[in-house]
Amino acid sequence: MAADPYGRFRGTRRPPAGEETPRELRLYGLNAVRAAFARRPEALRKLYLAEARIPALQPLLKWCVANRVGYRVVGEDDLRKLAASAHHEGVVADLQREPPVALDAWLAALPAGPQCAIWLDGVGNPHNLGAILRSAAHFGVAAILLPQASNLALSGAAARVAEGGAEAVPMVRLGDDATSLAQLGEAGFATVATVVEGGDSVFAMPPPDRLVYVLGAEGEGMDRGLAARCDRQVSIPGTGAVESLNVAAATAVLLAAWWSRAG
Repeated sequence: MAADPYGRFRGTRRPPAGEETPRELRLYGLNAVRAAFARRPEALRKLYLAEARIPALQPLLKWCVANRVGYRVVGEDDLRKLAASAHHEGVVADLQREPPVALDAWLAALPAGPQCAIWLDGVGNPHNLGAILRSAAHFGVAAILLPQASNLALSGAAARVAEGGAEAVPMVRLGDDATSLAQLGEAGFATVATVVEGGDSVFAMPPPDRLVYVLGAEGEGMDRGLAARCDRQVSIPGTGAVESLNVAAATAVLLAAWWSRAG
């Protein structure tokens, strides 16, 4: 794929003036930082690390020296404050944030053949987002599709949970729902809404060559109007002991079902 700039997303509106997504992203966690450095080292602005991480991060430190990027060896308390988390794994990095790519540009650059993408309709929990990105990377998802009004941005917490997956899956900005559905259809994608009940079993659905799973928010689920405009609706059958899986767990099941049939 020629371009894969990733923005991060969320919500029902774009932020008003003065509330824009920050231009820099603070990452933490060893795999998240390593993956970002491996794909886009030029985005690195500053690095903080524990002394114990120096051996593991030698390539990154050498690059910082060669390119005059500042780094500091700091203690545990400083790392906790920088990451706003105890789960920093000994490294914190500030990087230039990437904007999302437009849907038409992504479609134009998409290779031929079977593809799967995920449309997130209001998903907001950063840990769920991170888990979705990790599953998406594992199963070779072509993109995360972000609604036009969505303003959720990738956070350090989401990137850490993704374990490098945030660098493997491009983020794509949609236009309005009707136009986006039409563009995807013209590119050969079938849109499949995921609903708690009333849909066809995902395990019985013949996989289209090009598939977009549309998933809703953690609590209220996806917009009913959007679900009705999709090509079909599917559900994940189970025992009924609980109402449903959370959105991250559901994503993993859906992608595994696609992978097993598309391969």
